[in-house]
Amino acid sequence: MASVPAGHVYVRHLGSLHGRWPVERLTDPRPCGAPSGSQRWWPPVMLDPAWIRTHADEFDVFHLHFGFDAQTPEELADLVEELRRQAKPLVYTVHDLENPHHEDPGPHRRQLDVLIPAADHLITLTPGAARAVAAGWRRSATVLPHPHVVDPPELALPRQRHEVFTVGVHAKSIRPNMAVLPVVEVLAETVAGFPDARLRVDIHPEVEDPGSHWYSPAVLPRLRELAEQRRLDLHVHDYFDDDQLWGYLSGLDLSVLPYRFGTHSGWLEACYDLGTPVCAPSCGYYAQQRPCLSYRHDRHGLDAGSLAAAVTTAHRRRPRWRAVPARRAAEREQLARSHYGIYRAVMP
Repeated sequence: MASVPAGHVYVRHLGSLHGRWPVERLTDPRPCGAPSGSQRWWPPVMLDPAWIRTHADEFDVFHLHFGFDAQTPEELADLVEELRRQAKPLVYTVHDLENPHHEDPGPHRRQLDVLIPAADHLITLTPGAARAVAAGWRRSATVLPHPHVVDPPELALPRQRHEVFTVGVHAKSIRPNMAVLPVVEVLAETVAGFPDARLRVDIHPEVEDPGSHWYSPAVLPRLRELAEQRRLDLHVHDYFDDDQLWGYLSGLDLSVLPYRFGTHSGWLEACYDLGTPVCAPSCGYYAQQRPCLSYRHDRHGLDAGSLAAAVTTAHRRRPRWRAVPARRAAEREQLARSHYGIYRAVMP
């Protein structure tokens, strides 16, 4: 298998825990110039038609997930053409119907206009996304759930009791699909009405670096102002590693996703693994992935009342939605079996 990208947690957790349904995935080639262990994103080497020509005898099926942001529709068409020339079937998992890194949905739509019609088999994560694929491209997609994100040992760790109800928003580096300040303003007002609650906001420091791609000069000053008013706890730090992220999520009683557009969420899956309830926007298909609270938020704006109501419900009811390790393991085995069957079916 040539999986793009092979090293992503989603792809890694499609493999059987017990060695059944054997699928060997090639390792992601290191891009030319990329240092070992680099955290920076690089366009996957496997998307180069020259790589396909050179390595065609090393794989049977090409499975694309994501990572093609930098490819033009013409370059993706060249990739598809080379796969056809080498008689290599293409499987495409439609993770994103809208790219969360692009304000303009047009470029991603044009990429999908190449990939979805060309794929020998389509997979997606939710029934809603499958219906959108059918409506937009007249193609059917197999619906398979997102695998667990947290590794099995952490799945079974007991969840600690919290004295203070903590609502969290992780702004990361403020992707284009995030409306951080409008969401935080509503949360600050709502959480202030609870006697035993606090609002925690995390953000990466690169948002105030004028040389950074993620420079957002208006955000941190307002967050600092709210922190000085004791309306939220602000944490400015670099990227969490996995252990830090699991610790952070486990310390929350509600994680609010501040998205204006999007499709699916690995963050939501990690929260489900750890037992952290999620408040997700109405855009996309987050509510079809795992149990969560919802509020109305999309490209047309934020419904403040629905967000306040969802957070109030979480505070009052304290929902306990958490993955059962045995069920996650069984789900992973079924995913491995389903993918193995798809790969065998598309092979010449």
